[in-house]
Amino acid sequence: MVKQELKSQKQPVLVDATNCIVGRMCSQISKLLLQGNRVTIVNSEKSMLSGNRYKTIALYKEHLEINSVTNPIHGPFHPRRPDTILTKIVRGMLPKRKTSGIEAFKRLRVYIGTPDDLKNTKAESFDYSKITKPASYYITLGDIAKQIGWKG
Repeated sequence: MVKQELKSQKQPVLVDATNCIVGRMCSQISKLLLQGNRVTIVNSEKSMLSGNRYKTIALYKEHLEINSVTNPIHGPFHPRRPDTILTKIVRGMLPKRKTSGIEAFKRLRVYIGTPDDLKNTKAESFDYSKITKPASYYITLGDIAKQIGWKG
């Protein structure tokens, strides 16, 4: 539904992440952010990761073992909520030290569920990022988050 070339500069875009593959969706969102659009993502816990369910959960749990040599209080800190996991994925696709990437990241908002003020707004989604196989071939970001410590 959302075409990259049709969107002009500085338009607010509301993206529904339900049944969208995370990597494909985040790459489109990072392009929109770099063009100057404000992007809001809703239903982040319903976005999908492809691959073996148990292997994906094991990789996320293994990633949690990484901490500081001297004191774990010093970080690195690992996100456990679906919205912060999705935010970190988009941040990884933006330039880190350029002002364009820093400004673009400030224009991103990610929510679990749909906030009350956005319920009447029409949410768009990327056809390219929709899942093509049955849902059993994927794992939701909410399921991963619950496995690694999210209490939602």
